[in-house]
Amino acid sequence: MKAAKLEEGTLEIQDLPIPVPGDEEALIRISAAGVCHSDLHIVRGDWQGVPRTGVVGHEAIGIVQALGPGAEGYAEVGDRVILGLGGSGGGYWCGACEYCLRGEPRHCAQTKGIMGTFAEYFCVWAKSLVKLPDSVGDQEAPLACGGLTAYGAVKKLSTHHIQPGRSVAIIGAAGGLGHYAVQIANAFGYKVVGVDIGAERLQFVTSLGAHMAVDADDAVDTVQREIGGVDASIVFSARMAGFDLGLKLLRRGGLFVAVGLPATSEGNLELNPFEFFLRDPTLIYSAVGNVQDMREVVDMAAAGQVKSHIGRVGALSELGAIFDELEAGKYVGRAVITDLGS
Repeated sequence: MKAAKLEEGTLEIQDLPIPVPGDEEALIRISAAGVCHSDLHIVRGDWQGVPRTGVVGHEAIGIVQALGPGAEGYAEVGDRVILGLGGSGGGYWCGACEYCLRGEPRHCAQTKGIMGTFAEYFCVWAKSLVKLPDSVGDQEAPLACGGLTAYGAVKKLSTHHIQPGRSVAIIGAAGGLGHYAVQIANAFGYKVVGVDIGAERLQFVTSLGAHMAVDADDAVDTVQREIGGVDASIVFSARMAGFDLGLKLLRRGGLFVAVGLPATSEGNLELNPFEFFLRDPTLIYSAVGNVQDMREVVDMAAAGQVKSHIGRVGALSELGAIFDELEAGKYVGRAVITDLGS
């Protein structure tokens, strides 16, 4: 099978053996794989301490081809499924520890991630699979991470007492994750303030249903003048400038939700203690989601409430070029690999 593999930090398209499913695993023939900004960070070596080796990719849609021992109760050969769960924690969880029981399997001591979907075939723990209706097409593969991650972040608003009808800033609103969050927050009834850069991207954000679309350079003055700040900021930007902006847009006592993971070279988030005291924000991080969240995202997609905006479609052989284009911001929304055999 063809697969995109990192060898000593260099991305190569290689011919590898088709894997054999182990206990409770399903072998998936990949129909489409989404290209996530996290994949770019890994390939570029942006995150200190994250290994740069092996087959990459962590969000996909495919068909179950074979089942390992014990997987029969969770999937059937021929099932069309979405897989990935954001990569982190999507490959296994124990189901019995305190974290699993409260819906946070990413923190389980036995958790395993998913990595390797830029390939024609991939083996995955069958319990993590979510079956897809025909109405959700293959190009919705990025829902497996981008859509799920955005959904998990928006769900945390009500957990922290930001109720529908309140104002929420989405930083990086035209991006691969942000464009999902605009749709989801709008569907949940929030007043969405989409923040991005450039007239074209702001027009796109407006088309997604944002109540306001503001340029990052003018966002603080505009938002403070027109609505007095926002009740919550969700930051999908992979730049520390986006984190700083998210904090500045908040009203006193607002909620700050970090989602983006800037490169290690971007440095640290810095807080002025006196300003922290005066503004009194709640700061949290939101990463991916669980298998039930994935089912709910699929339901939203089937109902037409959330849709992937695909700015680039290509073959596996084009993956290097697609990464370059993603890094340069040459397309809006997501990229999808639909030809894994070339």
